[in-house]
Amino acid sequence: MMTLQSFFQANPRAAVAFSGGVDSAYLLWAAKAYGAKVRAYYVKSPFQPLFELTDAVKLCRALAVPLTVLPVDVLTDEAVAKNDHLRCYSCKRRIFTAILKAAARDGFDLLLDGTNASDEASDRPGMRALSELHVLSPLRLCGLTKAEIGKKSRDAGLFTWDKPAYACLATRIPTGTAITREALCATEAAEGFLAALGFSDFRVRYFGGAAKIQVREAQLPRLLDCREEILRQLSPLYDGVLLDLEVRPCKM
Repeated sequence: MMTLQSFFQANPRAAVAFSGGVDSAYLLWAAKAYGAKVRAYYVKSPFQPLFELTDAVKLCRALAVPLTVLPVDVLTDEAVAKNDHLRCYSCKRRIFTAILKAAARDGFDLLLDGTNASDEASDRPGMRALSELHVLSPLRLCGLTKAEIGKKSRDAGLFTWDKPAYACLATRIPTGTAITREALCATEAAEGFLAALGFSDFRVRYFGGAAKIQVREAQLPRLLDCREEILRQLSPLYDGVLLDLEVRPCKM
């Protein structure tokens, strides 16, 4: 099977769609480690919380990789804002088209992303958009799983190695419910507050105007201990605050 070293030997010049997460961070590290000329492109949209941009800037500085931040207002696209079953596809088309245009202006004709071998293509409409736009996924091509990438990231000394997966804010809003800036801002504020309390790998989902909080089973006692403080902070943002008894699954 192809290795990342052989991939970058064959493709020594590339643009990387960089989210600030574990996978694309390791991809950037590998590109640098194997001598590729690479530039990172981060899309700043209403779907991305501010901490992702902060992490992206920090990582690129640590790796000495140039970073371009592209503002893209995906909510101006009706196909995205109406939030039907093709929302992810429409969003990916919009943001990756923007990256491709910027990369082409910088002299890059190859765009890479951090999709890995654990990502199931049949469950992700957005991956169809990547295929249509000829975006390559070296981690997936090399058969690297999420668990393997985390271990390799730790060995490489990347601070992102154990960063919890953080799907875009739009995923907190049920399919079929139109996405508004207000709902996204409430979600970012609510999840930022819970993170400041020390919670990790959780979600605050929009549920008929209410916030539905989902945490790991081990964090349930602490959540209840912080109940009054959480209610004080989240009640102004939502019509109600609910607890999801279907806890988040533990990582294997």
